[in-house]
Amino acid sequence: MGQDGSPAHKRPSGSGGVLPTTTVSNGGGVRGGRGVLPRGRQMQKTFNNIKITILCGFVTILVLRGTIGVGNLGSSSADAVNQNIIEETNRILAEIRSDSDPTDLEGPQETEMSTNETYSLGPKITDWDSQREVWLNQNPEFPSTTVNGKARILLLTGSPPKPCDNPIGDHYLLKSVKNKIDYCRLHGIEIVYNMAHLDKELAGYWAKLPMIRRLMLSHPEVEWIWWMDSDALFTDILFQIPLVRYEKHNLVIHGYPDLLFDQKSWIALNTGSFLLRNCQWSLDLLDAWAPMGPKGPIRDEAGKVLTAYLKGRPAFEADDQSALIYLLLSQKDTWMEKVFVENQYYLHGFWEGLVDKYEEMVEKYHPGLGDERWPFVTHFVGCKPCGSYADYAVERCLKSMERAFNFADNQVLKLYGFGHRGLLSPKIKRIRNETVTPLEFVDKFDIRRMEVEFKPRN
Repeated sequence: MGQDGSPAHKRPSGSGGVLPTTTVSNGGGVRGGRGVLPRGRQMQKTFNNIKITILCGFVTILVLRGTIGVGNLGSSSADAVNQNIIEETNRILAEIRSDSDPTDLEGPQETEMSTNETYSLGPKITDWDSQREVWLNQNPEFPSTTVNGKARILLLTGSPPKPCDNPIGDHYLLKSVKNKIDYCRLHGIEIVYNMAHLDKELAGYWAKLPMIRRLMLSHPEVEWIWWMDSDALFTDILFQIPLVRYEKHNLVIHGYPDLLFDQKSWIALNTGSFLLRNCQWSLDLLDAWAPMGPKGPIRDEAGKVLTAYLKGRPAFEADDQSALIYLLLSQKDTWMEKVFVENQYYLHGFWEGLVDKYEEMVEKYHPGLGDERWPFVTHFVGCKPCGSYADYAVERCLKSMERAFNFADNQVLKLYGFGHRGLLSPKIKRIRNETVTPLEFVDKFDIRRMEVEFKPRN
């Protein structure tokens, strides 16, 4: 990667000032897959399903015993059975949650990575714009614009393929999905929820990159891919992305130019919510971005370089956000002309300064503003509801997420004449009476019929 010659740009000894990269070569850079599951692994998973069914039966018996008092089951033996069930259930769930499977050994093994060559997301494509143009001309039934003439957007979000470490995390993932479906339905946006690791090397926060690339190549009719983290919620359901502002740009990301260029801060941009145009430029950006992400020594060494380069960054492995900031700064002439750093509305709004002000917002303002007066997106950075740890107190995070969800849900329910009893309550109440002329409320409250012009604030 290119350097910018900054004196603050330090490099770990022995790396030669270059970020470590990797490759897996297998016919043009495509990683060899496992293909169909081996028969032994299929049988093992079937056996696990049978065991779970049997365990459920035992649990049912124990519940009945505790409820109606089955006297012929001895207390000590029942406790022993109960303990065995718990242990076996935990073992099976742990196996389901595990990234590895003991029967994987029956299948073909993936090649080890060489640290001397460059990692690739796939075969290098150099003429995507022309390929896409030809395809669109040949398939007029799949236009790159919607029926109202707006560029077609596909929202991509997702979560790990395994259950959450914290059981309540799955509940809040469901609420997050519901929130995104509501917004996309009301604004004519397609949505994809991904739970698959398309590339085992790019796990964690890097998993978005191969999926974004795959969606671009598989959906040439889509003009913009919009990535959004699972812990981010739409909280201004009326606000729409002002795409006209980005006609000359290919990447739209929330951030602050002064933090980016003057301070080289590792939080100058936020990759929890950004838009990437479906074009050759974006494929090239992904190709340049991904080599810092393969897990293991590559990601660890890249993390050291990023920590040395970016202000305020703690010492940890390379993350996608720091890597993107590094790339845009160290190769500014290559990329920045097509990057729009947006801060006139909250494409990413940090939750802690927002969630306690929702009642004040309702009193003073109205949806459609998208900024601090009525934030477009509230992002729960650091809460990690699906993980076993977080940077903030769990109770504080969950209550705040509940408030954000209900704040947004009230905007959706308004059309139907309902609203939540409170921002911490899942229960709803009627907010207006039924009428024999219901269409007047459709004209008044249907978000699909409302157009709010975006006006940047000075």
